[in-house]
Amino acid sequence: MEDKYLFLEQQNVDPYLVEALKGWAAKYPVDEEVEKRVSAPPIPFYGREILEGAIAALLQGENLLLTGAKATGKNVLAENLAWLFGRPVYNVSFHVNTSSAELIGTDTFLNNEVQLRRGIIYRCAQYGGFGILDEINMARNDAVSVLHATLDYRRSIDVPGYDYIDLHPATRFIGTMNYGYAGTKELNEALVSRFLVIDMPAQTEDTLNYILEKMFPDMREKAREQFAGLFLDIQLKAENGEISTKSLDLRGMAAAIGTVRQGLGPAAAVRMGITNKCFDIFEKEIVEDVVKTRIPADWKREDVFA
Repeated sequence: MEDKYLFLEQQNVDPYLVEALKGWAAKYPVDEEVEKRVSAPPIPFYGREILEGAIAALLQGENLLLTGAKATGKNVLAENLAWLFGRPVYNVSFHVNTSSAELIGTDTFLNNEVQLRRGIIYRCAQYGGFGILDEINMARNDAVSVLHATLDYRRSIDVPGYDYIDLHPATRFIGTMNYGYAGTKELNEALVSRFLVIDMPAQTEDTLNYILEKMFPDMREKAREQFAGLFLDIQLKAENGEISTKSLDLRGMAAAIGTVRQGLGPAAAVRMGITNKCFDIFEKEIVEDVVKTRIPADWKREDVFA
């Protein structure tokens, strides 16, 4: 338990917020039925100002909307916050077929009677979970209507044909959204007003080195610098419009490094984790050129891990 607070102290997060967070987590124990939903995130989040703002907002009872470009760590931050607050996580990935029934629930026949099969938002509200609303700007209108009452001061869900339920006092919602993806749309003002908004900054050399050091403590310093540099080079080309964001994938790079630890050559690992995510031949050639400047073709596992 103390390790996750040490993670905050190492980043010089305001001690007052850390103490308030400890008190809040102790105040709301997790139901045994959903303890398995409380888990440490695979990737740590680095960024003192972002963490302080997010923690303060959640302690105050507000919901968060995380915006920004791809690979800025929106979902990583959401998972880290749920872990720090010690809450079960309920993920909703919005798409054109996500309906209000999936969020609230649907009728089902059980024990010779019609009962409500609880939806994911219903269960999140019931158990005091942290609901991560992924790609919220892809939500259908009927799904958005469910969120309006759930997210505002009423903090309740009206279940048609049944009754309404009040949200557990520990329930919070964290929305994430990318700009310009196919199927996305502008969020209406009524929905945005129910969130405090954090615009996520792009990754920097410091943040990448921190993440890689935490994930791969046995990684050689030179290799860590080259992989961080590779990501930053691709990020710069994406920002300048030279390539799309398909290869700008922090999870992909972490997965590639993980396969190197298992014995795969670094060049082959990077092809699977980054280069091959470009399906345009010209874009792939640009990314391959960037990779060659950072990851030598003759590198082996021993060049990456001690």
